[in-house]
Amino acid sequence: MTVLTFTLIMLLGAFLAGLIGSLSGLGGGVIIIPLLTIGMGVDIHYAIGAALVSVIATSSGSAAAYVREGITNMRLGVFLEIATTTGAVCGALISSIAPGSLIAVLFGLTLIFSAINSLRKKEEHVLEQSSPLARKLKLDGSYPDHNDQPISYGTKNVLGGLGMMGVAGMMSGLLGIGSGAFKVIAMDNIMRIPFKVSTTTSNFMMGVTAIASTVIYLQKGYVQPGICMPTMIGVLFGSMTGSRILIRSNPAKLRIFFAILILLLAFNMIYNGIAGRI
Repeated sequence: MTVLTFTLIMLLGAFLAGLIGSLSGLGGGVIIIPLLTIGMGVDIHYAIGAALVSVIATSSGSAAAYVREGITNMRLGVFLEIATTTGAVCGALISSIAPGSLIAVLFGLTLIFSAINSLRKKEEHVLEQSSPLARKLKLDGSYPDHNDQPISYGTKNVLGGLGMMGVAGMMSGLLGIGSGAFKVIAMDNIMRIPFKVSTTTSNFMMGVTAIASTVIYLQKGYVQPGICMPTMIGVLFGSMTGSRILIRSNPAKLRIFFAILILLLAFNMIYNGIAGRI
């Protein structure tokens, strides 16, 4: 296969990955890594490096819009990044020495968890009063409703959320995905932050978390421009297209369809990992 052919296939595949990732709410990395490893025969460590670069690009683009709208809780995001960046560096160091077959099995199991979590009914809740530690750290905030009226909210279980964020960061560095499912669980279920705020703050954090682990992959030589550039460009345009389609479509039906697709990819990754083909 020539370099031009490989680049064109990667551009198209990454575009579809970004499109599916945007429509499913799980990000393009969950498609990129199976595409590179199973479809293109790329070593999983290089695939993770490329996926992390694409996470940085897509997160940076969408996070800026949410910050402008005043939905993202930046103070909370920066505080929780203490745990996620630490976890991301640890995860990247483990990934660099772990066998590809083990990473593939862990990746597949994480995909199953993420796909099931994406189908879970999300309930909007607003905590009126923060815990003493959350008040001391000033982690409460407000966000505009559909009428541009501010809705104030509090938060609690700061240490529990911080611990889950460390797990999310480790999974991101280990597997090359945004691990948004773990971050939303930390903020939505544990810290009781409104779902709208937790998802946008999670998106804001993904890029920073990915940068922390990408540094390790770069030092290990797993970030290759020939793989990363078409992947990043394709995923970026695919996610932008997916966000436009999502506005005009039924998100519930789309999530069910793509959750099934991602579950099939997960089982495929687990099978190939156990068989030692990755």
